[in-house]
Amino acid sequence: MYVLICITLGVLFSWVFYPVFNDSSVKIVTPLPSFLARTFNSQVTTLDLWEPVQSLFAEANQSQLALTAKSALSYDETTDTPIFELSPNTKLPMASLTKIMTAIIALEHPKSPDEYVVTGDALVGEDSMGLTEGEVLSQKELLYGLLLHSGNDAAEVFASNFPGGRGEFIHAMNDKASALGLSDTHFTNPTGLEGDGNQYTTAYDLLKITRYALETFPEFDDIVATVSYSIPQTQTHKAFDLENETNLLTSYPGVKGVKTGYTPEAGLCLVTYLEYGGHKIIGVVLGSEDRRDDMKEILDYSLKKLDIPPPPHA
Repeated sequence: MYVLICITLGVLFSWVFYPVFNDSSVKIVTPLPSFLARTFNSQVTTLDLWEPVQSLFAEANQSQLALTAKSALSYDETTDTPIFELSPNTKLPMASLTKIMTAIIALEHPKSPDEYVVTGDALVGEDSMGLTEGEVLSQKELLYGLLLHSGNDAAEVFASNFPGGRGEFIHAMNDKASALGLSDTHFTNPTGLEGDGNQYTTAYDLLKITRYALETFPEFDDIVATVSYSIPQTQTHKAFDLENETNLLTSYPGVKGVKTGYTPEAGLCLVTYLEYGGHKIIGVVLGSEDRRDDMKEILDYSLKKLDIPPPPHA
């Protein structure tokens, strides 16, 4: 408790006096670690020092379920307790689960005016919302393409329209990871595609990223829970019809999203948010051969551990 109070006071000190001392001629000494000080990390925009309670029974939990995943967990936000863990601190590639952080940076740094220009460099990757060079879309429109259809083009548009460009956007992603206390996560691109660096995370860190997105941005919650969304044609872009690719959203009662991911390197990945029986549960699966069945097993197991009969589901 003493440490938390000291960190909180330090963060408040940094925020209050940052404008006063934002001068290159003044040497600033802060009681905070550098990743929590605004003078060193511009992504420290809110104080979120939440840490999941780590289970002491991970090994026992592993024997309860036969999963294809390399790493997995489920966490009950309602009681702030872990339910299931399988190698939750193993660093693994995350594929398009990257886009949860991409959405966070986009939401925390809205462009003014709300006009995102599509450049040719943004038209990458197999999964796309179907953008065309020269089109102009709003943040909300791009977020639906990013999160429902896992649009790599939408991710790159957010990055290329960021102040300072794509490199600064990726830098902001890593700074945000540091600000959230994520020591086992690193980003080299905004999409999750392979081939341009060392991009990895853990199930434990993804739990923290997902919780932050859900707790901080109501629009994120609304979008990831949307089954389908149509964007009408305007003077600056064509029409788009988007379908949510998230497994179990329409087949497991209570599931509210969040995101799928896949590359040959990462395997099948999935983050799921469930509201059922008075509980809010986040599930994470990495490196799976069958993410849908793995997540169903994890959600069923989690509810049973809470003495809640799982719902009938497909």
